[in-house]
Amino acid sequence: MQDIELAYAADGLNMKGRLYLPDGAAPVAGVLVFPEAFGLGEHAKSRARRLAELGYAALAADLHGDATLIEDLGAVMPKINDLRANPEHTRARAGGALAALASRPEIGSKPIAAIGFCFGGTMALELARGGADIKAVAGFHSGLATTRPEDASAIKARILVCIGADDPGIPAEQRAAFEDEMRAGKVNWRMDLYGGVVHSFTNEHADRLGRPEFARYDAEADRLSWAAMVDLFKQTLH
Repeated sequence: MQDIELAYAADGLNMKGRLYLPDGAAPVAGVLVFPEAFGLGEHAKSRARRLAELGYAALAADLHGDATLIEDLGAVMPKINDLRANPEHTRARAGGALAALASRPEIGSKPIAAIGFCFGGTMALELARGGADIKAVAGFHSGLATTRPEDASAIKARILVCIGADDPGIPAEQRAAFEDEMRAGKVNWRMDLYGGVVHSFTNEHADRLGRPEFARYDAEADRLSWAAMVDLFKQTLH
């Protein structure tokens, strides 16, 4: 496996992602990996490496610029709330990563998908809402709300969102609104719910937040959601 720092520009920022390339002949299908709200950390990088092991060219994308990690929740949330309120900036940051990955010779004309965790899942969904030429989206404990639900009609990708049924950050009302949005946009979509599961269920270090009622790792939901993503990619990227 090759591990390459990939610099690109997006939304007026200098971005620094990590590109993981599988061993063997190119070209191969690509996957964008958008990180949690804190920025590009080990969680997203480890998932990108797993995707490279499956044979995909995986770009662990930057969020805040210069690969900045903002580990304090109070410090990062104003930035995330601003991006939520202004999806054009979210789409620009995601779109810059897509352009950087699509331009790589290891991709060629092969298809590209996008996945994301927490706010990274929101980024992947907003990329799709913007009409990006991607084949699939998989969001893990991803925020589903948008200020531009009417843009769902532009989605070209198949959509999979994997949500903890007891995630206080993604309540039933938000899930219902997302369902309405997907139906109105005539999107090919699927939502997997995991009972007794809350936010950040794919992150083994979620307990460091010290709020188990909000964020907690769940091994079974992690395994099942990853398997659902792999199955989606088998259907869309091959």
